[in-house]
Amino acid sequence: MSANHDNKFNFEASAASDDSIREVHAKLQSNKPDKPHGYPALPLVMLGIMCCVGFFGSIYMVHYSIRFDPLVVNAHANRAKPGEKAAVTLTRAQLGKSIYTANCIACHQATGGGVPGAFPPLAGSEWVAGSEERLVRIVLHGLQGPIKVAGNDYNNVMAPLGAVLKDEQIANVLSYVRQTWGNNAPDVEPATVARIRAETASHSGYWTAEELLKIGN
Repeated sequence: MSANHDNKFNFEASAASDDSIREVHAKLQSNKPDKPHGYPALPLVMLGIMCCVGFFGSIYMVHYSIRFDPLVVNAHANRAKPGEKAAVTLTRAQLGKSIYTANCIACHQATGGGVPGAFPPLAGSEWVAGSEERLVRIVLHGLQGPIKVAGNDYNNVMAPLGAVLKDEQIANVLSYVRQTWGNNAPDVEPATVARIRAETASHSGYWTAEELLKIGN
């Protein structure tokens, strides 16, 4: 039986010659369907649509997502951006310094010491530490005549600034004066200035120290 099997194998192997194998391969190659040229149009259209959706979707997200800012949904988050300096809130006294420099420094000096014999000091002044009702009237309508400040007598004129300065500016500069050079008195509020301005609208001329001493504490 072994001999017969070997003979059959040899026969079949010898029957499959090189020429017949090449002929079979040639037929298989000729029977393959032709490969279409290029790519089908529909997949290309779908690819283009997907690219447009991705592009315009990205633009939409950039403009309307607030850059995925967690502050939008987290009320307790720290709202300071990285590297951003926190906003500084100035006090009335700090805001009033520039107003003092522009309008008061020539007479009362940068030190608040005034000019001896001419203009009274603001540093250590009982008028500055006293009633804001008097101070607001002085700034609004001016002051004329004799006045005693810190034990010394003065007799000069302070020009009115009510037509030059707004209520908030007057409040700020008086707050600066009342909290500088060792003075320690509360702020003056714009509402207080507005009230006194309305109450004294009919007042004409300068105030005198005698009139002012009858006002406030």
